[in-house]
Amino acid sequence: MIRAKPDVEALSPYVAPLEGRRSLLRLDFNESTVGPSPNVVEAIRSLPPDAYATYPEYAGLDEAFAATLGVTAKHVEAFNGVDAAIRAIFDAYGEQGGTFLTTVPTFGYYEPCAQQQGMVIDEVPYLDDLKYPLADVIRRLEARPRLFFICNPNNPTGTLMTPPAIVALARSAPETLVVVDELYAAFTGQSVVPAALELPNVVALQSLSKAAGIAALRLGFAIGHPSLLERLRRVTGPYDINTFAVVAGKAALADPDHTRRYVAEVLSARTWTLGELERLGVRCSAEGGNYMLVWPPGDLAAVVQALRDRGILVRSMARKPVIDGSFRLTIGTEAHMRRFMTAFSAVIGREVHA
Repeated sequence: MIRAKPDVEALSPYVAPLEGRRSLLRLDFNESTVGPSPNVVEAIRSLPPDAYATYPEYAGLDEAFAATLGVTAKHVEAFNGVDAAIRAIFDAYGEQGGTFLTTVPTFGYYEPCAQQQGMVIDEVPYLDDLKYPLADVIRRLEARPRLFFICNPNNPTGTLMTPPAIVALARSAPETLVVVDELYAAFTGQSVVPAALELPNVVALQSLSKAAGIAALRLGFAIGHPSLLERLRRVTGPYDINTFAVVAGKAALADPDHTRRYVAEVLSARTWTLGELERLGVRCSAEGGNYMLVWPPGDLAAVVQALRDRGILVRSMARKPVIDGSFRLTIGTEAHMRRFMTAFSAVIGREVHA
């Protein structure tokens, strides 16, 4: 067998258990539980046959997303999902021997991207109360790391930093590229955009996967200084985003009311679910995003499997620093969360009024 590069041979890939999920209530990957605007489905169905045979056209996509942020299109670049934007950032700015700074636990795709570039990985643990380890991060930034990622709100802890605090960190580290992963910004109403756009060392990442319900089509955006985005384009393929994603993205952006209604229902359902779990005496934590952490009594693996046996998926956080013993619970509609609470209370043997 021909061996890959040493960094690849030593790589620990990010693997997501995505198979066999469609018939179940998917409360494991923070996807929308209702799907996209009907306009999205109709727009895709309306594509003529020649659209399948033609390379995609991107005119108007960046402009449509930029308009939702109140910025100009020169500050926006579309990608085949935020994962592709993350990879492009590491390809363009990650250096062999350079330092990648982030917190732990956080989104699992950052680390293998840093490993593939041969970077030194510096992970700062969240505090036991899941607060952001700001003092430690400030100290680490003094060493001028090459890349610094802030997942905000953090996935999976939900920890939320204020935009002014993030901008202050970026200003304190002008030689570090600060990447703010804002995948769940629709559920927090907070973003470093547009305040950070004047800084040449900040790029924000947002997506239509979660709140707009088009995760299957892979469409994300990088928002930042035009010079940063131009470097990312250099390491990205010319046809990475397919026509269906372009059409769906434009249709989703043209129906913001659908997204707003879904976000409002999720936030209401999150409040209700938190209250029910606390009433049962179950430890839980939620600050930002369409998800929360739950520490079930008893054996974590057994609880996760028992929920699956009842048709409900949640994501185990076993062996993750600080949050070992918990599972991440996606928040769907109130009806979905009532179904979850009924199943969960049966699994742990406690009565719930769902």
